[in-house]
Amino acid sequence: MKIVRACIYPKDIQCITGRSERYGRKLLNKIKEHLGKQPHQFITINEFSEYSGIEIDIINEYISNQIKRG
Repeated sequence: MKIVRACIYPKDIQCITGRSERYGRKLLNKIKEHLGKQPHQFITINEFSEYSGIEIDIINEYISNQIKRG
């Protein structure tokens, strides 16, 4: 599947997991800490997939559908 976007955002996590956007922000910060990234650095879809255990195809499908809806 073609990669539509490289980074994942709190709103994406909110829609994928059904949790709040605030949860998404906290989870991204937790992943950054786990990976040793600095606060200004982004989390890629691959990194999120590995950390969360959600298959990358599911994440990419969701993101591509969101972009199509505009």
